[in-house]
Amino acid sequence: MDNKDRANDMGSKPFETTGPRHSTSDLEKAEVEVGTTVQLQRRLKSRHLQMIAIGGTIGTGLFIGSGGALANAGPAGALIAYIFVGTLVYSVMVALGEMATYIPISGAFTAYAARFVDPSLGFAMGWIYWFSWAITFALELTASGLIIQYWSPELNIGIFIGVFWAVITAINFLPVSFYGEVEFYFASIKVLTVIGFLIFGICIDAGAGQHGYLGFHTWGNPGAFAPHLIENNIPLAKFVGFWAVMIQAGFSYQGTELVGIAAGETANPRKTVPAAIKKTFYRILLFFVGAIFFIGLLVPYDNEDLLTGTTDAASSPFVIAAKLAGIPVLPSLINAVLLTVVLSAANSNVYSGSRILVGLANERCAPRILTRTTSGGVPYVAVAFTAAFGLLGFMNESSNGGTVFNWFVNITGVAGFISWTCIGISHIAFMRALKARGVSRDTLPYKAWGQPWFTWYGVGFNILIILTQGFTAFIPWNTSNFFVAYVSLILFAVLYLGHKIVFRTKFVKPIEADLDTGRKEVDEMFFEEHVPTTWYGKLGHWLLG
Repeated sequence: MDNKDRANDMGSKPFETTGPRHSTSDLEKAEVEVGTTVQLQRRLKSRHLQMIAIGGTIGTGLFIGSGGALANAGPAGALIAYIFVGTLVYSVMVALGEMATYIPISGAFTAYAARFVDPSLGFAMGWIYWFSWAITFALELTASGLIIQYWSPELNIGIFIGVFWAVITAINFLPVSFYGEVEFYFASIKVLTVIGFLIFGICIDAGAGQHGYLGFHTWGNPGAFAPHLIENNIPLAKFVGFWAVMIQAGFSYQGTELVGIAAGETANPRKTVPAAIKKTFYRILLFFVGAIFFIGLLVPYDNEDLLTGTTDAASSPFVIAAKLAGIPVLPSLINAVLLTVVLSAANSNVYSGSRILVGLANERCAPRILTRTTSGGVPYVAVAFTAAFGLLGFMNESSNGGTVFNWFVNITGVAGFISWTCIGISHIAFMRALKARGVSRDTLPYKAWGQPWFTWYGVGFNILIILTQGFTAFIPWNTSNFFVAYVSLILFAVLYLGHKIVFRTKFVKPIEADLDTGRKEVDEMFFEEHVPTTWYGKLGHWLLG
């Protein structure tokens, strides 16, 4: 039998299985010895999946960092930038959706890169993505301290960084079902906050504030686009402002892909993952674009609080909008909500980082000890290792704390774009592997539209942004800014080339790509479905999945 015949034989019936089918509830009842290496348990539901992604995405980037985007690009420039990056995120989400529903495994897309493209790519991608979440954890802890300083500037943020670090780390040592519930309610507060702000924005813009009807006043004065860096060419300066916020927009969206990471702990991934991907993306896009739109209507881009360059809660456009509306209590209320928002994001950071490490260890790209779990299926070694990097937040106690904060934002933002690019490349290789084995994309549990062109669109623009995002370091030349802009790319290149040189890996041929490990196990499982019968049950299922 030649390669083509073997491929057709392997791929003709991708979902046909033999042997007994096991209920997930039966599998979870098995006794597990603490400290052993086991599979993560499938205890997350669709609503958990969506809220973990939303919780990991809606955080510092939207509530604090968006102020910098408005100051650099203006209301129209920031809005267009967020919409544009949103299309890139969608290309990543649908690509990840196809792979994560076909092969729902722990660690998800880092393993896909190793299986379908090159083991060295999986190694480099996994570690750079883990690095971005570990650094983001420190960033969110820093933000929590800065938010509390809004009420008492003399307080030492180090105290709160330590307290919140301990609480969040402890939560991540609890069983994943408990974590999912905590994150569900945390993220629900975020969703209600953004919805509340959108309603607030409509009311204030329509005339409920102390300044009366606003409309698109800020788009006319000071303007829809903000000139940035360049002085003698206004049109070019406005484009530069627009392009300068790409990394900030990417940092804000980072976390949407957490749906794919949690696929290995999701009950009935073939059904819940596609639904979660669709609902998560549309909600995040609505929240982000809606929030940026109303921020641009309520806060002029030349507002003094935006231009101070600080990274505390006072520079949050949400707080500034409440101040400008003349509502005395609202700024403190928004600040209190911001604290829960940031802590929720930090909670997701540790979860996602630890699961990435598990995926790397399963692919033999990290020490096997990282796969050790508790009896509740929690990878406690991976959680501890990831959480330890949150202590980098104490660096912000220095006088240059704001600079460190901005460094963290840029490093993690670029790392996010690198990961999105690798997801797209993995998806292209995945489609080639399916074709080589004679598997029709029509048989996939989730089939994305516009392929492969939409994935190529995402990969192309992600690479362009990665290579050009550091242009501000050249106007004028600034060595420190250049390092911050490209350190993630340099680290990725070192990881990739170092692994390739040491292990002499080869690119995976489409016909040899592993399309079976992780897929057959799910095929053999039986998932119990609970269909709501009451009207409120059906409504809740439609809203939350």
